[in-house]
Amino acid sequence: MSKQNILCVDDQREILSTVKRELSVFEEVFTIVECESAAEAEEVLNELLEENQIVSLIICDHIMPGENGVDFLSRLNQDARFKRIPRILLTGLASHQDTIKAINEAKIDYYLEKPWNSDELVSAVRKLLD
Repeated sequence: MSKQNILCVDDQREILSTVKRELSVFEEVFTIVECESAAEAEEVLNELLEENQIVSLIICDHIMPGENGVDFLSRLNQDARFKRIPRILLTGLASHQDTIKAINEAKIDYYLEKPWNSDELVSAVRKLLD
């Protein structure tokens, strides 16, 4: 059976550590993969697919150096290999326009504002993985 992964993307190491800790309830079935940029996340996604591993969920920050999360998720939505992967946008600084783009172009499944509620994050992940 292929390994299943949850990909977390955020340029702040402490945020990644917090998300990984809060998602530890899923580690029996899923590997939590941490990336610090959209470029690194894309590289990891390609590697996982080459290894026939499953990416079951992407949790992505919006404001990051280089490519922002909404643009990254929008681009992934245009790629048939990644189109069906559920996505959570995790952000503290999205504008109204960014939010509309995240919904319409990136096709996000859930939106969480920083600081988020741990129970809400776990609940959202559970719903998207079911």
